[in-house]
Parts: sequence; structure tokens; C-alpha cells
Amino acid sequence: MLTPYDDYPIHQTPLPIAHPATAAADHYDRYFFNGHDADAGVFFAAAMGHYPNRGVIDAAFSVIVDGVQHSVFASGRMPLDRSTDVGPIEVEVLEPLRSLRIAVDDNDTGLTADVVFDARTAAIEEPRQSIDRDGVLVMDYTRLTQWGNWTGTISVAGQTLAVEPATFAGTRDRSWGVRPVGEPAPANHPPRLPALFWLWAPLHFAEHCTHLALFEHANGDRWMQSGLDVPVLAPGRPTHGPDAAPATTMDTADYDLRWKPGTREVEHAAIALASHEGMTRAIDLEPLFTFRMRGVGYTHPHFKHGSNHGELEVGGESLVLADIDPLDPSSIHIQTVCRAHLGAEVGVGILEQLAFGPHDPTGLTGIVDGYAPHGEPEG
Repeated sequence: MLTPYDDYPIHQTPLPIAHPATAAADHYDRYFFNGHDADAGVFFAAAMGHYPNRGVIDAAFSVIVDGVQHSVFASGRMPLDRSTDVGPIEVEVLEPLRSLRIAVDDNDTGLTADVVFDARTAAIEEPRQSIDRDGVLVMDYTRLTQWGNWTGTISVAGQTLAVEPATFAGTRDRSWGVRPVGEPAPANHPPRLPALFWLWAPLHFAEHCTHLALFEHANGDRWMQSGLDVPVLAPGRPTHGPDAAPATTMDTADYDLRWKPGTREVEHAAIALASHEGMTRAIDLEPLFTFRMRGVGYTHPHFKHGSNHGELEVGGESLVLADIDPLDPSSIHIQTVCRAHLGAEVGVGILEQLAFGPHDPTGLTGIVDGYAPHGEPEG
């Protein structure tokens, strides 16, 4: 079946663009964005995903203000032309790999937005993330990450927030491939405890940015790692290709973290990056406040990514963060806004944490048990 995108020279297989190269139900193509004013305690995030083999497109926008996390969700039938709007939410690529706009039109939740992301760095490609269990491919995808600043407005709870680039930094990513989404396919594999340990830390400093991304097994064996030092764009410098300022690859990427007792959330964290050429980055992270990724659909109990909501469903929620159970499985996937201390440099960014199942190096046991300093299970 032909669609307008078939007029562009972007094909990777003999198939038209509307036909994914894989029949995997978990094939997806996703946008993610965040922005934060650490001093004001404001954080926002947005996500949009296409799931062509499920016929689903979904999106969400969420903002923390005054200690409350407000979200609007939309999910519907995926258009064949891969358009990037569903319900009141739209993602618009103004200039590829440099500037993108998110718009949230009037809806029953009262949350609206019109914000533009402008890149501070080139887009970087993380290592391909691929793993199988019981001989079945569970994840196999690529992600780009990019640091930037935000401009625009967000209206919520009777107030309008001015989003200005001097105070709102953030990160965006794009990922595509195969990742568990929607309802899992029936299988007859032997039961096993889930185990997933993920850290992701894009950080902003005045003259450069740093990156940490890693997956580990329950015993601490690492199956994916990315550590980078990324220069800030000079005026007129391209955001991709051989003329973009190259990032420095850090060959070692280590972390040290301490969980809050009874939770799976960091109380303190540090990152140590080093390259073979002798560049080192020892960064201390000071947690400020935390965003629950359910606000943009991750592990959400109703608007989970890739779930089927028919032709169109739009909904919302407002969560008082102080009232959230930190061991609620829908709320364990988080991004914590942090001050980043690198010698005399003070920066800002997030530490994303997702830990399901045991993780021996950091003392986690059970599936969603809270951390117990003396080995006694909590939660």
C-alpha cells in the first residue's frame, strides 16, 4: 500500500513505507522529550509512538508544577501516512535534528502547550540495544539522543508557564525497532522473574554535555553501555554528519548510587567516565525532584504504550507526587532532576532509573521490593 512518504528516497527494503520490514507486534517508532527548570521545580515531558503492526498511535504530555504531575493522553488508530498527531497532541519537525515543536491543543484536561526544542548539541547515536530471552528477541532498537533548550508556553491548573531557553534545558530522543509494548504475545516458555536495570543520564554544562546510558543483568553484567562527552554546538555548525563536532567516547562508564531506604529511587548518585585518551569526568549528582514516567505512558495502568483504545481515546490524570507509593509498579520508572557537580562546573540534567527485579550490585531484591540497607525486605 502506497502512502505519501513513498515519494521520498528513504526506503530500506523493497516494501512501501507502510509495510514494516518485521511482522513483530512490538515493532515501534518513538519520540521522547523532556524539559526542566530546576530552580522552579517545573518539569515536563512528551512522548509519541507509532506501532504499525498493532495499528496504534499514542502520545502524552505531562508537566509537574507545584508538586502535582498533570498529564494528557491520546491513543488511536495509526494513520497509514505516519502523520505525527493524535487527538490534541502533535509533534512537528521544524528542522530535522535541530528544531522540533510540540503542541497540545484545547482538551478536557485543561492542559495545553506550545513549546519548541532547539538543539544545543549534535544528535548522537547510542549503541544498538539488543537482547533475547529463551532464544526470543525481546529488544532490538536504535536511539538517538540530543541536548537542547526550550521556548514556548504551557497552561495548566489555571496558570500559564513561560518556557524560556535561559532556564529550561532538556533532552530529546528518538528510538525505533523492537521493544515490549502493548499486550504480550502468549508463550509457553518457563516462568522467570523479570530483571531489568537501566540508567540514563544526559547532563548539561555550560560548554559541553555528558551522557551515560547502560543496561545490566541482575548480577551486574553489563550488556549495553554508552558514555560520552559532547561539545555544545558552535553557531552554524551542523547537527549531524562528518562536519558535526565529534563527541568523545568514554571507554569506561561507572556509577555509584545509594537508594532511598524502602524505594528504588536514588538518594545520591555519582558517575565516573574516562576515555583511553585520558579525558575523565567525575560527576556528583544531587537529586532535586522526580518525574514519574507513567505521565507519558511508560507502564501506565491504562494508557500503556501500544495499548489498543479504538479509534481515539483522550484522557488525563493529576497526581500529587507526595502521595505516590514509590513501589507502585506503574511509578517505578522515573526521571530525577539533578544538579550535576563536575569539579567547579555546576550543571543540570536527569538521571533516569528503571529497576525491576533483583540487582546484586546495588542491593535490590525481589521484583519491586524497596531497598533495605541491612538486607531485610521492605515494601
